[in-house]
Amino acid sequence: MSKRSTGLFSGRSRHLARHHRPSSLSINALIKEFNIGDKVAIVPKGSFRDIPHPRYRGKIGTVTERRGSAYVVSVRNMRSMKTLVVPTRHLEKVAVQSK
Repeated sequence: MSKRSTGLFSGRSRHLARHHRPSSLSINALIKEFNIGDKVAIVPKGSFRDIPHPRYRGKIGTVTERRGSAYVVSVRNMRSMKTLVVPTRHLEKVAVQSK
């Protein structure tokens, strides 16, 4: 018997149906600008080669720096903080709620 695949998207085909259509990306999605300290949501779009891990899909993080054409985003994962380098096409700005 063969061994089951354990790749990045194994068993996650239901998450890929809507968001991975490269033709639906506009130029505005590629040239977005964020400031340091902005709250952003990680929403995978476009090609498979540069998307963040599916574990972080829908997570909200804080932009800490710009690295090339991508941004470094700090995301809380359980009790630890993770830093991800995410291209701009996979980020969406989140409105901050005031208390």
